[in-house]
Amino acid sequence: MQTILGANGTIGSVLAKELTSYTDKIRLVSRNPRKINESDELFPADLSDAAMVEKAIAGSDVVYLVVGLEYKAKVWAEKWPKIMRAVLDACIKHNARLVFFDNVYMYDIKAVSHMTEESAINPSSKKGAVRMQIAQMLLDEMKAGKLMALIARSADFYGPDNEKSFVTEVVYKNIKKGKAANWFIDADKMHSFTFTPDAARATAILGNTVDAYNQVWHLPTDKNTLTGRELIELYAKEMNSVTKVSPMPGWLLAILGVFIPVLKEMREMMYQYDRDYYFDSSKFEKKFNFKPTSYQEGVKYTVQQSKG
Repeated sequence: MQTILGANGTIGSVLAKELTSYTDKIRLVSRNPRKINESDELFPADLSDAAMVEKAIAGSDVVYLVVGLEYKAKVWAEKWPKIMRAVLDACIKHNARLVFFDNVYMYDIKAVSHMTEESAINPSSKKGAVRMQIAQMLLDEMKAGKLMALIARSADFYGPDNEKSFVTEVVYKNIKKGKAANWFIDADKMHSFTFTPDAARATAILGNTVDAYNQVWHLPTDKNTLTGRELIELYAKEMNSVTKVSPMPGWLLAILGVFIPVLKEMREMMYQYDRDYYFDSSKFEKKFNFKPTSYQEGVKYTVQQSKG
């Protein structure tokens, strides 16, 4: 049995499809899980309830923690440590391997221009501090030999069926409406994005590769990183539109954040947009001979799927 915690999310739903290459016993866990494959087992659960988490994990060989919480530092600080503690305890009790799908918020601000699995851990944001805390909880149990686990890290997302993606919200949707695409701070800085189908496929590969455990992995991401402006140009081309870019400076975010809560929460992350942001996944690519989807192919596929 392979179990996905947070099965209704962007990664969880695609991951469920990918896991059919390895098993026909897949358990989907969320508040209101929906079948992705005909043989899926649905397990409704509140993942903030430790007792429910324990029951959801019972009988699992591999557990994938791909939960996405509301994008608020306060919510993350309150809920993430409890969820991680419950998942760790249940995996240890039931001898299940754990795959934790993580982001890059815990890396030092100086590492953003070239992030690897060895980059310094020194978060500069409240959300980053939470990610550091929960990753360390996992690493501590792993190093103590209590469970087999791995951390799979991704850059920011783009791809089909990804409504929460920054690129979907302010690039694709704006172009579709005939408006200028927005970008934070500086559209001429490079910014890596991980294609969600690649992220899900790679997560399934890692979960089913025994010697991948007890390590941190960066999920495959095209090394030919584009600037924000170049990515917007790709979307505009695929959507038969003229390229129009409207950068959002920090002072504007401060004003809009009063009226748009998510922008208020984004302000502490702006250091990821005022400099080049490069995500290095060469470790995974070499180990598994995996070629990430190019931005050109990924944007074309995303736009085609969004039309369908």
